[in-house]
Amino acid sequence: MRFGILGPLEVRTDDGTPVDPGGPRPRALLTLLLLDAGRTVSAQRLVDGLYGTRPPTGAANALQSQISRLRRRLAPHTAIEATPAGYRIVTAPDTVDAHRFEELTARGRAVATDPRQAAALFAQALALWRGPALADLPDARAEAARLEELRLFAAQDRIEAELALGGGPGLVPELRALLAAHPLSERLYGQLMRALRADGRPAEALTVYEQARRTLADELGADPSPELAALHLELLQGAEPQRPRLPVQLTRFVGREPELARIGALLTAHRLVTLTGPGGAGKTRLAIEAAAAKTRPAIETGAAPDRSPAPCFVELAPLADGGRIAYAVLAALGTRDGFRSPATDVTDRLLAALEDRELLLVLDNCEHLVEDAARLASLLLSTCPGVRILATSRESLGVTGEVLVPVPPLPREPAVRLFLDRARAVRADFDGHARVADICAALDGLPLAIELAAARLRTLTPDELADRLGDRFRLLSRGDRSKAPRHRTLRAVVEWSWDLLDEEERELARRLTVFSGGATLEAVEAVCGLPCPEDVLASLVEKSFLEVSEGRYRMLETIRAFASEGAPDLGDAHAAWFLRLAERAEPHLRGAGQLTWLARLAAERADLDAALRHLVHHDPAAALRLMGPLSWFWRLRGVHGERVATARELLAAVGRQPPPGLEEEYVLCAINALSGAGEEPDLIARVDEVLMAYRAPLRLPYVLVLWAVAAGPRPSTDTHARTLAGDSPWANALLDVGFGFRAQFAGRPREAEECFTRALRSYRATGDRWGMANCLDPLGLYAHARGETERALELLDEGLAHVRELAAPEETADLLRSRATVLLHRGDTAAAAGHFEEALALARGAGLPDKVAAARRGLGDAARLSGDTARARVHYEDALGQCAANWFSVGETVRALIGLGRTAAAEGHTEEAVDWFRQAADLAGEGPGDLELADAAEALASVAGAPERAAELLGAAAALRGAGNAVDPDVVRTERDTRAHLSARGYDEAFDRGRALRAAAVSER
Repeated sequence: MRFGILGPLEVRTDDGTPVDPGGPRPRALLTLLLLDAGRTVSAQRLVDGLYGTRPPTGAANALQSQISRLRRRLAPHTAIEATPAGYRIVTAPDTVDAHRFEELTARGRAVATDPRQAAALFAQALALWRGPALADLPDARAEAARLEELRLFAAQDRIEAELALGGGPGLVPELRALLAAHPLSERLYGQLMRALRADGRPAEALTVYEQARRTLADELGADPSPELAALHLELLQGAEPQRPRLPVQLTRFVGREPELARIGALLTAHRLVTLTGPGGAGKTRLAIEAAAAKTRPAIETGAAPDRSPAPCFVELAPLADGGRIAYAVLAALGTRDGFRSPATDVTDRLLAALEDRELLLVLDNCEHLVEDAARLASLLLSTCPGVRILATSRESLGVTGEVLVPVPPLPREPAVRLFLDRARAVRADFDGHARVADICAALDGLPLAIELAAARLRTLTPDELADRLGDRFRLLSRGDRSKAPRHRTLRAVVEWSWDLLDEEERELARRLTVFSGGATLEAVEAVCGLPCPEDVLASLVEKSFLEVSEGRYRMLETIRAFASEGAPDLGDAHAAWFLRLAERAEPHLRGAGQLTWLARLAAERADLDAALRHLVHHDPAAALRLMGPLSWFWRLRGVHGERVATARELLAAVGRQPPPGLEEEYVLCAINALSGAGEEPDLIARVDEVLMAYRAPLRLPYVLVLWAVAAGPRPSTDTHARTLAGDSPWANALLDVGFGFRAQFAGRPREAEECFTRALRSYRATGDRWGMANCLDPLGLYAHARGETERALELLDEGLAHVRELAAPEETADLLRSRATVLLHRGDTAAAAGHFEEALALARGAGLPDKVAAARRGLGDAARLSGDTARARVHYEDALGQCAANWFSVGETVRALIGLGRTAAAEGHTEEAVDWFRQAADLAGEGPGDLELADAAEALASVAGAPERAAELLGAAAALRGAGNAVDPDVVRTERDTRAHLSARGYDEAFDRGRALRAAAVSER
């Protein structure tokens, strides 16, 4: 039988049939016996357990009767024996869930160094629980408490193992629930902090520490443990886990132990290490393994954690232009442009993203761009002190401070081991051969050549393989190898493998070289023009000419270069296919399928770029058609700044007038050509002219938002905008968002909220996460303005969930700042500061100076409201330094000036405060609406010389804003102080006077 006491008593036969043990007394009795399954339990203990401290007269007889009834219930499956000392249930301990639980948890702790196995054991143990322990034995409090404590420990141990495996997001709800039940568990606090950090939520992790600190202080009068404090410090220093940025390897790493050890030591002592050697020597794989070894978790190595920088792998082989290296680095970092970021100086954006990062940058295949790679490496090393570089190249970069690590061919013993390992992957029964060493020697010990040769064992014997190699390489002896061009040895290997292909395989291989970043079967069929290529593709994979992963076929770059010689020109077919793909994807990027299609286009990004470059030079009209649907993809997910030059080249090729039927694509090309620095008035005027002349509903409705962001609001074009939107639900929702912001800027909050609500309803119907998030942000703040704090946080959290799915840094930063504002006004300064810090990191990483300014200003507000005026001043000044000279930076500049004024006022410098506030008021007139002037009016009220003047300014602010401001602590304090010095009637009269004057009240001196 199987017994369960971790929850209500459960008894089942071996075939799963439930057995009813009887009423409360038999159930309690059976529970007592099961606690010591297989061992004798004294009669006295059973009596005490059944009847407590007041047993009935004849308790021994009553116990015997209970035992008899229970025996009948369990027969014939399980017996209860009488012994001289008491009674024993005849069953093994592992038939009782409580004993099985303790056994599994003990095994889990014994294999703690293997987190995967440990997590599985702990999960199996915890799955045995069905409710509170010993539910049918209510008086056994001590034993129940012991089991519950073990359950908590097991849950914590399982969480520990899952964190070691990279878990985090899925653990957060469970950890919060555990903390609610065990609010003094420092281990749980630490695990929740780590889980939040793993989920990319370091700001929330910091708030958990503050919660722990307050709880421990209030309940125990104690400080957090050193371990918890150390984790807190890691979070403050930004030591958070990075997403994997090294290519995952599908084969074992063989040999190179001396080189690996040397590279590890050099990377600790030096900041630029370059691996040099011939093509095919294994420089890329060695660099990946060396970078991984510097960051491998201690749980895998048994050593202390390595504090080296996080790795980031950048493949340069696909690049034909050295000027694109910086873009490649930004893409590898996951950095994207926002809607509003200047896009001309990619190097400055890269330096900004890395200026305070700790990073190990792996630059792979530098040889064809060696001068440009050297310049960028030198600049990064001299500007970004936390960056180290591991490069691979056939020649040194020639940069001061560079340390070279030659990567020679493999010596005999590791070369043979590599061959045997790869051969057994294709022939599991291969047990070596006398001629393996000769094969490796003939291949000069080059790992790529050895791997290709081993793959041929599918069809050749070792003797046939060795004989063929001898014929092919007789002109390139080992003695002369150093005198020959380095690519010759690798070329010989590839050429030899090429000769083993049949003509159908060679033809497809040549045609596949048109793809820059790999291809799906669908793309191969469409572009290569060969019928039914599945079997040939499979053959090329088997012969190691192609790699296949998740349905994508990729050719090694060296093999691609060889196969491209004599390849037919498929540029037109390639471009036509990717044009069709982009046009097919476009509507899905605005609906429920956007995540799937964003991922699809991201996987095809290299080929989409190649197709666009081809069309720019060969068919500008088709290039416009491709750039049109790609424009929204670039804004949502891509580093679109690199498209400025391409867009300008395309505009020049097309001319000053759009081709018939391609007006929308022409406008989008012009938007992509704008640098964001506000220096293109002629281009802006030209696009305005094209749009005003266009009368049909837009096929690509995001033209509306991209143009509004690029050129600023156009209030006079409402009717035309509605014409352009047509009957598209998405486009009309977009118009509602635009109208909502315009109403908000004009101080009409009710109208604005109605617009955003209407737009949100439409976006929910289409499933567009970007649209929903851009509505939820302002709607959350309107809820906050009404004092509905929890509702505000609920709306903002939903928006954050959407933008995190999209991996959209700009919108994520926006929503984090909004959430921080709500928390700040609620008095949770520490949590607000954490959100502002996270928003700052996102904005800096994406190169969004206006968002950096907003986050800095928020940090200034948090510091000032917590009493640290010196730190607040630094943040406000930094914010001002980040504000750009464009229409959408006016508001942030005004708020930074106000922050400096409030800081001065807090320090007792009233005249200085007035000066800052006046500067803010003067600048506010250049903004897109009245909200900035309302902020300035409220600030001026705080330093007004007379209470009547303060009330008047508060009235003007309320009129400009369209509502009062009952949530900002600065404004609430000003109103309270003003009312304290005036009668109710006096305050109301002055307030009404200001409300009537509006902006005129602010301009009065």
